[in-house]
Amino acid sequence: MTKHLRTLACLLAALPCIALAAPQSRQDKNSSARVEHVLAETPVIDGHNDLPWEIRTKFGNVGNLDLAADTSNLHGKDGSDVHLMTDIPRLRKGHVGAQFWSVWIPASVTGPEAVQMTLEQIDIVRNMVAKYPKDFEMASTADDIQRIEKAGRIASLIGVEGGHQIDNSLAVLREYYALGARYMTLTHFKNTDWADSATDKPEHHGLTAFGRAVVHEMNRLGMLVDLSHVSPDTMKAALETTQAPVMFSHSSARALDDHPRDVPDDVLRMVKQNHGIVMANFYPAFVSQAVASWDADRAGASAKFDALYVGQPDRAKAAMDKWRKEHPQPQATIAQVADHIDHIRKIAGVESVGIGSDFDGIEVTPVGLDGVDKYPALFEELARRGWTDDELADLAGRNLLRVMREAEQAAAKLQAQEAPSNATIKMDANGSDAAKGAVGI
Repeated sequence: MTKHLRTLACLLAALPCIALAAPQSRQDKNSSARVEHVLAETPVIDGHNDLPWEIRTKFGNVGNLDLAADTSNLHGKDGSDVHLMTDIPRLRKGHVGAQFWSVWIPASVTGPEAVQMTLEQIDIVRNMVAKYPKDFEMASTADDIQRIEKAGRIASLIGVEGGHQIDNSLAVLREYYALGARYMTLTHFKNTDWADSATDKPEHHGLTAFGRAVVHEMNRLGMLVDLSHVSPDTMKAALETTQAPVMFSHSSARALDDHPRDVPDDVLRMVKQNHGIVMANFYPAFVSQAVASWDADRAGASAKFDALYVGQPDRAKAAMDKWRKEHPQPQATIAQVADHIDHIRKIAGVESVGIGSDFDGIEVTPVGLDGVDKYPALFEELARRGWTDDELADLAGRNLLRVMREAEQAAAKLQAQEAPSNATIKMDANGSDAAKGAVGI
């Protein structure tokens, strides 16, 4: 073949690729324009962000941090490097209209100390909002969220991330609600005295009588029952007990990643009947089965080397470093997050899916989803998959607003019928019949 013929052959071979690239580029531009329009009209409502704990542990208080500037490369109070995923410029770029700020505390902190620490976390959120009045405003209702969004600010709500934080007191639960908490996660990494966690050994096999009283009182208040972190039995018990839609503030689909923090299909079907919402998490181990398996292998290797080289930390560290080099960590992708959203939609319906990133509560993220400015990239992936503008708007915020409104309506009915509950944890000592007395007067 002559030189000219070879050149012609190469050009002809490249034509299909050129032809495919041009439409793809136009498709990407179209998806981007669509997403910008959708999120401008219906901003993102994120179900879970752990910035308050990062502020507490890395900076001491809000006064030591400028959220109006880039926070991706900072130094903490001890001089260590801090790479936050959240700041006001990136929230704006990401079209965030409302954020549930988590007031998480460790599950190991219990009793009166847990209540104090939770109040301190709530104080961080409220001080943060007060420091930036042009950008943030506290919200209590779905109507508040929409009003604040229309005013060009970011609606700020509070989520209590663990039932241990009420110290088995419905009075404490009510005071958290009065201070702005609009959901409570029934457990965190450990069981409470009245509910089982997804990551602890089963103890109650769901909810105790007092646990059901907690759910009922949350319904009466209008506080969303958050089932992220709880065991499947607890999920089902809560869904059977609740008189209002529930939420999973930051969980994904267990059918795609067999991690206990994700939601099984049978529960997703119950969420559909309940009119609740599952807000997809971005944590790689909850998104990618390969990452979850790698995490388990890493934990096993670490335990092995600690046992082999007991009393020899340098040898254990060297062995672990070698293992890491031989077993590079896999990465999760935006496409995999979209897969979870698609699956939740398939089982629970498009009206029951939302976004719960877990930003600043996770140390790694899927590639391309490393901060609060990156939500549009996820929506563009879904747009390319055929999601309509209405469906994207449902995902972005309309579903969560609906869930809040239905919970508010259920609360109004219950408050017209019932006084605050006087139930206590002591009712569990009386056996299963105690459930009949779950609602006090």
